[in-house]
Amino acid sequence: MERIISWRKQYITDRQFTLFLSFLVGFFAAIAAFILHWIIEEIALLLTSKFDANTFNWMYLVYPVIGIYLTSLFVRYIVKDEISHGITRILYAISSKRSRLKGHNCWSSVIASAITIGFGGSVGAEAPIVLTGSAIGSNLGKLFNMDNKTLMLLVGCGAAAAIAGIFKAPIAGLVFTLEVLMIDLTMASLLPILISSVTATCFTYIFTGSDPLFFFHLDSAWPVERVPANILLGIFGGFVSLYFIRTMTACESVFGRIKNRPMLKLLLGAMVLSPLIFLFPSLYGEGYGSINILLNGKTEAEWETILHNSPFYGNSEMLLPYIGMVLLTKVFATSATNGGGGCGGTFAPSLFIGAFAGFFFARVWNIYEIGIYLPEKNFALLGMSAVMAGVMHAPLTGIFLIAEITGGYQMFIPLMIVSICAYLTIIIFEPHSIYGMRLARQGKLITHHKDRAVLTLMSLDSVIDKSFTAVSPELNLASLVHAISKSHNNVLPVLDDAGNLLGEIDITKLRHIVFRTELYHHFKVKQLMSQPEATLSVNDTMEIVMKKFDQTDSAMLPVLDNENHLLGYISRTHMYTMYRKMVADLSED
Repeated sequence: MERIISWRKQYITDRQFTLFLSFLVGFFAAIAAFILHWIIEEIALLLTSKFDANTFNWMYLVYPVIGIYLTSLFVRYIVKDEISHGITRILYAISSKRSRLKGHNCWSSVIASAITIGFGGSVGAEAPIVLTGSAIGSNLGKLFNMDNKTLMLLVGCGAAAAIAGIFKAPIAGLVFTLEVLMIDLTMASLLPILISSVTATCFTYIFTGSDPLFFFHLDSAWPVERVPANILLGIFGGFVSLYFIRTMTACESVFGRIKNRPMLKLLLGAMVLSPLIFLFPSLYGEGYGSINILLNGKTEAEWETILHNSPFYGNSEMLLPYIGMVLLTKVFATSATNGGGGCGGTFAPSLFIGAFAGFFFARVWNIYEIGIYLPEKNFALLGMSAVMAGVMHAPLTGIFLIAEITGGYQMFIPLMIVSICAYLTIIIFEPHSIYGMRLARQGKLITHHKDRAVLTLMSLDSVIDKSFTAVSPELNLASLVHAISKSHNNVLPVLDDAGNLLGEIDITKLRHIVFRTELYHHFKVKQLMSQPEATLSVNDTMEIVMKKFDQTDSAMLPVLDNENHLLGYISRTHMYTMYRKMVADLSED
């Protein structure tokens, strides 16, 4: 491998090789997406092909629980690592791990989510496949010893390829990476991400054919008279997104309190999930079949097929209440699936809730004749864009993804209206997306602001100077002068026998006595030392480090571990030099 890397560096530039790697990332991500969906479809077909559409099915109470249990066993005994919250995990890798994802992430999420969703878990496959694609990019980059900046780009390529491959939507893959993962848009990053997206899309067409994920046919052109309704739908989608995020967070906190008790989590998840899927079979799996019903139905009879397999079958008057209840309960089904031990994402649930929200909005509007007639199928499409834009804080992704996966390009203007309105509504209440808010609370979220992004990307360990000269508090001035002559810093730490920091000697403050040899045996270090103006913890973020330097105006600050032992010093000069270099690197095209 070393010979290959050496030959590559001699004959192929880093930029050229990055483009080649982006092609490989797109190819492997397309394969992973195909395998994942094939496994899900085969499991679902095996389990549900004999179901009678005219009545309810008791197995809806059992299958999802079996899937969650099998997934939890797989994760606990084979993977032996946390693999939930795929997109949040990518953001964390970019923000704190210098874009390094573990090797098992290339396959573990595919298997775990396939089991969960195939057995009916009410989650999506998109977040796991995005984690898989990003892990493929990260590990290919590590294999060929690429630098951290290239690793981050390859992680973005993997995410873009995963979205592009799973939805056959290359532009959406690119926009998703820029908006959600917040990879800077430069010419150096644009071309590799595009290559990965297009490659994944082309190979997905080869593997699965040209049919889109969702079928949609626009029956009538969009009239400008619907603008008020579009604005209201966007606002409604923003509040639905807020409900989704807040409820999901609350449910996660409930499951989070149950630590190291997997069977109790499974029981709690089963008690929530099984009854919901039994009553509302639309919650079974990803729910894309139900979305297609809402997008393609033209008559009451066609829309009422969404009631199949449920206790409400044959009761046409229950269609609107059914839609409303599914809209409200999807978030609980998703939380119960993941909280109980399953593996899946919130990407598909946001599309699902959006379609139901848009249909519900248009149906209520038409029933009460609030204004001009609204085509329910069109508003189901628009609702998908609105809720996705709100939940993910990504209006462009909502616009382009829905347009690409449905072929609804003639709906571009209303898609823009509802996405923008939903986004402007949600940011009043939630400054971060559902993926980013966990990291934002810890100060670990990378952003498009280069100064904050650089602080996030900088590693505390990389700026610590550990080659310090420590002195004992009982040392006399003569010995201290000898220690000063061997030190390359202006500050000498004073440590006890256990390595705890007692104080420090600032050489600049000893000029009045350091050359007076007659005082060498009259003073000891403990009489001359002073307390540092501030100390840093090994767990501090670089933003905290910067703030402490600004507050104290110190040239050097000590870094302590969790047991108060000195690890080293951070120099203001060295830190700002590295900071300026990283800003310059991020700004390069």
